[in-house]
Amino acid sequence: MKLNAIRDFLAVAERGSLRAAARQVGGSQPAMSRSIQELERELGVALFQRTAGGVRLTTMGEVFLLRASTVRDELRRAQEEIDQLRGETHGHLRVALSSVPHIALLPSALRSFRAKYPNVVIDIIDAVYPTIELDLKESRIDCYIGPVPDDLGVDLVKEKLLDNTRIIVGRKGHPLAKATSLHDLVHAEWISTSITHVAEDELGPLFESNGLPPPKLVVRAHSALTFLVSLVYSDLLMMVPVQWIKSPLLRDHVQIIQVQEDLPAPPIALVRRNGLQLTPAAEYFADMMRRAVLHMDAIND
Repeated sequence: MKLNAIRDFLAVAERGSLRAAARQVGGSQPAMSRSIQELERELGVALFQRTAGGVRLTTMGEVFLLRASTVRDELRRAQEEIDQLRGETHGHLRVALSSVPHIALLPSALRSFRAKYPNVVIDIIDAVYPTIELDLKESRIDCYIGPVPDDLGVDLVKEKLLDNTRIIVGRKGHPLAKATSLHDLVHAEWISTSITHVAEDELGPLFESNGLPPPKLVVRAHSALTFLVSLVYSDLLMMVPVQWIKSPLLRDHVQIIQVQEDLPAPPIALVRRNGLQLTPAAEYFADMMRRAVLHMDAIND
């Protein structure tokens, strides 16, 4: 299978037309059509359904698209890795971060990374693990840093960066601000941070272990901005990492509701594809995040 055929297939899939795909790759429409036909003959299936308005992927085409996209991403990553090993500083880096690394680690790590790799474009995604799991497995994201489930399967590996604790927060002036126990919060409504695929797994076991009914989850949020807006403009509560209240960006908008129960938190970990090395730029970014953890520990001590 020729790499040009994969390139042409992806161009047609993305543009939805042979003519537009040919313009994208700088070729002719007949040449593009022949390339797709040869690929379909080689695979023994139809990849596109021809329509009056262009083309669209068949079921087999959608399956092939996932693999072809991975091949393209891996080839791009391989080229960037070779270039970076030769001392060049260009390329792309795509990482996903939960709220803790955003707040506590990124500020110092980004400064050092930009000094070392000024020409690398870095794409930072504000996300929790379930929303980017497939992207990690398909190598569309270099790495993720944040809380993760215990079992990641065989495709991914994790490296613990730090242990953590959590607190319960609400908006300033929350009617339950003087609560001292989870028992006082059984009728409250909650935001789930969705660090697992099952939102109830986050708060449910905590309430159950204290002999309480499961909390009422009414918002399932996937970014720090959603967390903050939902908290500030409602009476919803949320269990968040302690770094939230330490951040000058957030501490003026929310307040801690001090409860007597322990609020265990999953560790913050770095997750990447198993058996696939990070590019030099990605590894340097990861190392700067590790150093930020050491700096944070030194301050806390």
